[in-house]
Amino acid sequence: MLSGLPVPTDARVLIDYRTADDAGVYLVDEERALVQTVDFFTPIVDDPYVFGQIAAANALSDVYAMGGRPVTALAIAAFPAKDFAADDMAAVFKGGFDKLIEAGVALLGGHTVQDAEIKFGYAVTGLVHPGRILANRGAVPGDVLLLTKPLGSGIVSTAIKAARAPVEAVDAAVKSMVTLNATAAGILGQAALGTVHACTDITGFGLIGHTTEMAVASGVTLRLDLARLPLLPGVLDLAVRNRSGGGATNLEYFSGGVQEPPGLDDVMRAIVYDPQTSGGLLVAVDPGAAPGVLDALRAAGVAAVAVGEVVQATGGVRIVLS
Repeated sequence: MLSGLPVPTDARVLIDYRTADDAGVYLVDEERALVQTVDFFTPIVDDPYVFGQIAAANALSDVYAMGGRPVTALAIAAFPAKDFAADDMAAVFKGGFDKLIEAGVALLGGHTVQDAEIKFGYAVTGLVHPGRILANRGAVPGDVLLLTKPLGSGIVSTAIKAARAPVEAVDAAVKSMVTLNATAAGILGQAALGTVHACTDITGFGLIGHTTEMAVASGVTLRLDLARLPLLPGVLDLAVRNRSGGGATNLEYFSGGVQEPPGLDDVMRAIVYDPQTSGGLLVAVDPGAAPGVLDALRAAGVAAVAVGEVVQATGGVRIVLS
């Protein structure tokens, strides 16, 4: 939809919509650049307070994925004009506000409209040193791919809507989705300059979609080890009957660049295309630095896993599943 817009010519625009990155970046001076993003969506859990927390964590994640520190936010909300509990929307705002406070982010205001369906999220502004910007481009052959959160939140959310999600699965998914990527981003920011080559967060396009964007932007192919992918508890069973329309859309759009292993299980295929909410960071790290970065993430309580590697570009193949 943005392809018809004129290409920005402002030299201070360091990253914009053309690379399908997680946020835009605008240079302020030699020490500071602004990171800006916006994200909002419909409820994916029953508890309004928890929904607000998830929406905030999800919006903030884009800034963390760029190596930035979120500093301010503006709320975006839509809600029905009638047949609507005002207390529920208040709980949504409170959940989001509390998560912003946890992240050290100032809520400056926002905008609300009437709509048939509830929607909530934030526009977030962050800061990053120009020399520490992380983007989805920059991965080079040999890099190790690290993933900081388990997969399957979209499948669990779909099961929640159909009242088919066990309590254990819901609790694990909620815990993952409300967890900020701040700790992981902080560890990456402490790594030696030049060792973290690329980063993105895994959200609506699923693991395959966002890794494809990294592969395209970097001009490489990414190999993912299916056996090493971290999954939320119960997802393998839930994936049999609980697949979102977004997963089917992701499959249709991205599968042309994916090389699958013979006999790939349909359940695992659904998982790698599953749209995530407030997912983890996928990071391409220099192979010499990767063990130390992985150890530091785990020592800080981040459940990071090495899930693959970057290889030379292979024709039109963006992702190799093995």
